[in-house]
Amino acid sequence: MKKVMALLAVLALVLSAFLVAGLALGGGGSSDTPSARPTPSPTTPPPPSVTEPPSPALADLYSQRIDWAPCESNADQDCGTLTVPVDYADPSGETIDLALLRVPARGARIGSMVVNPGGPGAPGTSYAAAASLVFRGPLLDAFDVVGFDPRGTGRSAPVDCLTDEELDAYVAGDPDPDTPAEVADYKASVLGFGAACAAHTGALLDHVSTIEAARDMDVLRSALGEEKLTYLGASYGTKLGATYAELFPDKVGRFVLDGAVDVSLDLETMSLDQAAGFETALRAYVQNCLDSTDNCFLGDTVDEGLATITGLLADIEEQPLPAGDRELAIGNAFYGIVAPLYNRDYWFLLSTALSSALDGKGSALMQLSDLYSSRGTDGTYDNNSMEAIYAINCLDDPSSIPFGKVAAEVPAFEEASPTFGDVFAWGLTGCRGSKARSSEEPLDIRGEGAAPILVLGTTRDPATPMKWAVALADQLDSGVLVERDGDGHTAYNSGNECIDTTVEDYLVDGTVPDDGTRC
Repeated sequence: MKKVMALLAVLALVLSAFLVAGLALGGGGSSDTPSARPTPSPTTPPPPSVTEPPSPALADLYSQRIDWAPCESNADQDCGTLTVPVDYADPSGETIDLALLRVPARGARIGSMVVNPGGPGAPGTSYAAAASLVFRGPLLDAFDVVGFDPRGTGRSAPVDCLTDEELDAYVAGDPDPDTPAEVADYKASVLGFGAACAAHTGALLDHVSTIEAARDMDVLRSALGEEKLTYLGASYGTKLGATYAELFPDKVGRFVLDGAVDVSLDLETMSLDQAAGFETALRAYVQNCLDSTDNCFLGDTVDEGLATITGLLADIEEQPLPAGDRELAIGNAFYGIVAPLYNRDYWFLLSTALSSALDGKGSALMQLSDLYSSRGTDGTYDNNSMEAIYAINCLDDPSSIPFGKVAAEVPAFEEASPTFGDVFAWGLTGCRGSKARSSEEPLDIRGEGAAPILVLGTTRDPATPMKWAVALADQLDSGVLVERDGDGHTAYNSGNECIDTTVEDYLVDGTVPDDGTRC
């Protein structure tokens, strides 16, 4: 199976399994967790304005209260569910339950903050559960951190496409076929993936769009008893937040969109931008190797280092490397290399893995690939993020190009990224096999009438280039651009005190920074 998800609509994977594991290995985060369980948030009935539905047909949904109970995995956290309709055009029809997780505020609580880690497909409950690693003290003190698994993901009626064995093959598959036999396999994989999702998921596959997930967020806001929604979304979570702002501008409270997606882009432009972003990140990684040691194992110049990596990938494509009782194939190697580029703190892991692979050992790169895809050591997958990203992206935008037109796209992609260009060019075919079609009309996202929305970008972000943040801030009527000069994906809690205090002052105190603030 081929990797059509991250490479087709490329909305920046912040897969929480990799995030949490990486942070635990040495990334940033606040670890000063309290020893006693905080006081739960208030349970008094909210005022009628909080639960007023957008239409009378949704009244029952908006009257829900969440029955929180201590989570089985951690009694200091609360778990619950929220009922939403499969189809908002038929609110009295079939429903699904969304999985919720709350980390209660540990100090003087001012409300709930809903969070989303991106993907699309990463479980929001896992992101919230890692709140002490992901967020700093001021936010942990002031807010109940609330995560939800968006429809079709995690434990919220998850999309199902492939068996674990088929997912293994999907991740391992060659992302840039260059022989007739490889192209034939690639075509079969792309077409078969969509058919498998339709066969195993059924009618829900037509209703896992970002627009519907944003509607779910407003039902969640009501159930949390919040007049306005406070929200922090990363990567794809910025698209989800911007969509919410367009649908419910009067309900926007304090919004932070970190690692912003330009929601106006077509598939080809978005793919080209991200190909260039990963090339920039890889060059920065090699330059760091050169600056950090007198004898960088990759070579004596950035170009030599890139050539070493390109040569390694070519060798692995020709002959996979041993990785314990498995083989590191070209797809695994690709994921193993790009995953650590999301965070500068993970670059040492990439160096260890590349050095080992150059010595003929694939286990370290395989571990990074597994973290990226949420594959456990027992061969099962911790969540369905690899399937959900395909389903959601292709439902939001089913655009694709015919397989026979890839060759014409390759030169532009190779110019944008000599290392990864071919992979992103082939990714343009990803939705050829999609069977799902959304009933939601596309939105022109402006968020007219919304309160100020912070839009964060990072200058050398591999997955969501800085210019996407500039564009989204401009598209949103109330967008306020904040720029982080640095490496890695997303800006908050990445070691930049200026960014961190700007975000925290805004979310906690409502202090809006100047548009165009640079940190």
